[in-house]
Amino acid sequence: MVTYALEAEGISKFFPGVKALSHVSLCIKPGTVHALMGENGAGKSTLMKCLIGIYRPDEGQIRIKGQRVQFTDTLDALRAGISMIHQELNLVPQMTVAENIWLGREPTKFGFVDHTRLNRLTEELLVKLNIALRADQTVGSLSIAAQQMVEIAKAVSWNADIVIMDEPTSALTEAEVAHLFTIIRNLREQGKAIIYISHKMDEVFAITDEVSVFRDGRWVGSDVTANYTRQSLITQMVGRELTQLFPKVHSTIGEDVLTVRNLTRGGVFEDISFSVRRGEILGVAGLVGAGRSEVMECLFGLTQRDSGQVLIDGVPTTLDSPASAIDKGLAFLTEDRKKSGLFLVLSVMENMSIVKMTHYSAKGGFVNQRHMAKDCLEQIQRLNIKTPTMDQIINNLSGGNQQKVLIARWLLAQPKILILDEPTRGIDVGAKAEIYRLIGELASRGVAIIMVSSELPEIIGMSDRVMVMHGGRITGILNKEDADQETILSLASE
Repeated sequence: MVTYALEAEGISKFFPGVKALSHVSLCIKPGTVHALMGENGAGKSTLMKCLIGIYRPDEGQIRIKGQRVQFTDTLDALRAGISMIHQELNLVPQMTVAENIWLGREPTKFGFVDHTRLNRLTEELLVKLNIALRADQTVGSLSIAAQQMVEIAKAVSWNADIVIMDEPTSALTEAEVAHLFTIIRNLREQGKAIIYISHKMDEVFAITDEVSVFRDGRWVGSDVTANYTRQSLITQMVGRELTQLFPKVHSTIGEDVLTVRNLTRGGVFEDISFSVRRGEILGVAGLVGAGRSEVMECLFGLTQRDSGQVLIDGVPTTLDSPASAIDKGLAFLTEDRKKSGLFLVLSVMENMSIVKMTHYSAKGGFVNQRHMAKDCLEQIQRLNIKTPTMDQIINNLSGGNQQKVLIARWLLAQPKILILDEPTRGIDVGAKAEIYRLIGELASRGVAIIMVSSELPEIIGMSDRVMVMHGGRITGILNKEDADQETILSLASE
């Protein structure tokens, strides 16, 4: 008889207006990697938060190695042997790598933190995991990918028997993903149980032993990974077949809308020149650190250029702030939705309508709530955003639905140039297809689209042309028929 590392039985969780989990069960064997799959809003993260002590289940029970447990907080779960790498980074930017990893568990000497021992423990852990960081580096100075590696080291440092990994590769390069897989295999060989949540099918088939699928807060099925095909897994997740993941809508490509000439920001990017035409999707590819996001931030006025020229409809334009960029018809979906996109304490409607608030302002300074609610409801229906009401605090939505709200925000602004930085990061396969359809639809209406993505199938499947960057420079611009993975990777590695 199998003694499971973890069992969740009949778990239900209710929130005002929504039943997030309905009598779900999950069994995890020691020494295995168990994938948890499902669309955004399927209940995966809610169940994990029940397992780690963030939420208390309203029904059901949790057992670890056959013993029933009840957690009052995350520290209870950590002491019981469950650690978690969260989808959203959970680090203190002002603290060092060492201080973040051992926060609340720092070694002391004479009642004070023993920094010498703290750094030594950290260096030993980093060497063990082959992570090329220093213990004394400030986390806020690190790239998102490096911060993700700190999160991984932090989870492993607890020596937990059960490690939950929620989208652990969302900010990692292919080499860093391979490195993480080596860490996972070592943990599996030690008898650890890994719960692996990812929307990336290739990763699931490469690293996991078993899969459980959730849909709409319910358990749908479980099996060994080898018994699934990509299509059968997608069908079980979404309840339907996705016959065309990249539904590229034909659009008539017109004249240049945005022209960039010799754009330079010292030490970040240099001599960037390209154009985007009406109705065109320009994909921007490159490895982490290539300077893609930095160029887009400069175009949107978030940072200032040292030299160069930007023209909109052939007219030289000064974009020195996001307000001026929006005024000129630009919209920008940022890479990090929580850090630079969302107002986490505001409602879905407030987050969606904020760039058009002056449009909804009536005489006397009041807001036309009826007009605003009508527009927001149309976007919720159009993008299939799962939220009980428009007044729901956006922080309570799943990551994928938060992303859809941000897209809806910019659709309300009716831009002529739409910049999308990693638009499907952390998004499930069903929602990805919806977003791809929407991007294609916008292009067919004449919107000029710049799409930055680290996913090559996405870049190749959706782009009319592909601009490749490396080291802050453009290394090539490819027509659609010339853009294959080998060519793009070669240019991205120059």
